[in-house]
Amino acid sequence: MEDVMDNWTVRRVTPEDAGRMRALRLEMLADSPLAFLETLAQAAARPHESFRHRIRQSSSGSETAQFIAEPPGAPFIGHAGGTVLPDEPHCTVVFAVYITPAHRGGKALAQLVDAVADWSLACGRNELMLEVVVGNERAVRAYQKLGFADTGVRLPHPTVPVLTELQMRRRI
Repeated sequence: MEDVMDNWTVRRVTPEDAGRMRALRLEMLADSPLAFLETLAQAAARPHESFRHRIRQSSSGSETAQFIAEPPGAPFIGHAGGTVLPDEPHCTVVFAVYITPAHRGGKALAQLVDAVADWSLACGRNELMLEVVVGNERAVRAYQKLGFADTGVRLPHPTVPVLTELQMRRRI
C-alpha cells in the first residue's frame, strides 16, 4: 500500500504537542486496544495535564523519547517511543508504535523506528527491543522488514493474561 500522503516530518515531541498527542493516543487505543498498556477509557479519563506531563518528560533527555509523524496542518499520522531498558543499558525499548490506517504499509513506520534508533545511538545504546502480541503477523512482518528478529522469548501480555507477546530485537 502506498502512503496516501508522503509529505510529513518525523520529529521528537515538544510540550506544545500535548493536545494533538492526546488525540492520537485516544485513536491508538480505539484502533488497537490490545497493543497498548492502558484502555481507551483509562486514557480518556486522564486529565489533560497528565498528557502534558508525559510529553514534557519525553521531549528531551536520554531516558525516554517520543517521536511523531506530522503532516503539515493535519493530525499526527504515527508515533513511536523509546525508553532505556534498566537491566540492559545498551538497549532501547521501542514502545507505543502506531501508524494511522491510511498510512500503514508505507514509509512512516520505518521513519519513526529510525528516529528512535538515531536517538538510541546518540544516547549510547546500540540495540532496539520491542514486543508484539503473538498472532499479530502483520506487525511481525513489518518489523522483520526493518531488521528485527524474533528472539524466541515469549512473555505474558502485561494487561491481558490470556495473550502472549513475542520479543524482537535489532542491532543498530
